[in-house]
Amino acid sequence: MAQPAESSFGVPEDRSAVGARDAGALFPPLIANVERVIRGKRGPLHLALVCLLAEGHLLIEDVPGVGKTSLAKAIAHSIGGTWRRIQFTPDLLPSDVTGVSVWNRKNDAFEFRPGGVFAHVVLADEINRASPKTQSALLEAMEERQVSVDGVTHPLPPPFLVIATQNPIELEGTYPLPEAQLDRFLMRIRVGYPDRAAELTILEAQGHETAAEDLQPVTTAREIVAAARSVDRVHVAPGLREYIVALADASRHHPDLELGVSPRGALALQRAARVYAASLGRDYVAADDVKLLAPHVLAHRVVATPDARLRGVSASDIVATLLASVPIAPDS
Repeated sequence: MAQPAESSFGVPEDRSAVGARDAGALFPPLIANVERVIRGKRGPLHLALVCLLAEGHLLIEDVPGVGKTSLAKAIAHSIGGTWRRIQFTPDLLPSDVTGVSVWNRKNDAFEFRPGGVFAHVVLADEINRASPKTQSALLEAMEERQVSVDGVTHPLPPPFLVIATQNPIELEGTYPLPEAQLDRFLMRIRVGYPDRAAELTILEAQGHETAAEDLQPVTTAREIVAAARSVDRVHVAPGLREYIVALADASRHHPDLELGVSPRGALALQRAARVYAASLGRDYVAADDVKLLAPHVLAHRVVATPDARLRGVSASDIVATLLASVPIAPDS
């Protein structure tokens, strides 16, 4: 059988299928628009848009100055949505994130004032600098897409995407994210430094570059929501479902892991693979989709044992060994 052509995203591409194009049709214009601001980072940008269409959230673990804030703003402006930036600091209060009820003397009633989480795209900058209590204020918003204040539930606008950042180098004065919080993120990625050619282009464009605020929408929030719903039509073969479950089960019995992949993690991997396949114009998930996404979807959900960490074995290393050792069913 002839091998499919290599896509611009680094995995085999097959455009013979005609289904599931609702989500796939949005990717080229979105990527082209955001790339006017973020240059030389198509891979991370593609994964960020997969998170958006998969109705998940993104954790970016990277050093300052690689365009994390610009990425969030560019995505929000490209979908004609709103965006908010919350700077997480040790003195940030949960009410700063979710909102607060304030007594209105004129109306003689309490009035809800929304917090920073009420936007289509929320940048939780340096999330690990806030206290665990403030971090937990995001849990309900990320999972249920709503906020409860004083017994009243306030829905968040769809689509809703949290892009959280943390610096992997500077650890002083930080609070590690608990496992329950990490499990709410669909993916963890690194943006990384641009290559030499892209960085030269950035320097040449200084003073003339396009600002994220100047981007015009290429789609709407309503279209994003509709496209996200269409992804459920992307076919996942029974063999691939077996493979995803086998990966999760193997992680739960791996000697170097004290916490394996949760059922939420297995569902997240299937959902992300469906969106990724649709973004390449396919109406079915390929094994390569699962293998490419698994490190980004699973590595932050598992916890290595103290002995493994002492030996310098990371969660990412263990996920790589799982991908290499767990076989794929022949009918996948």
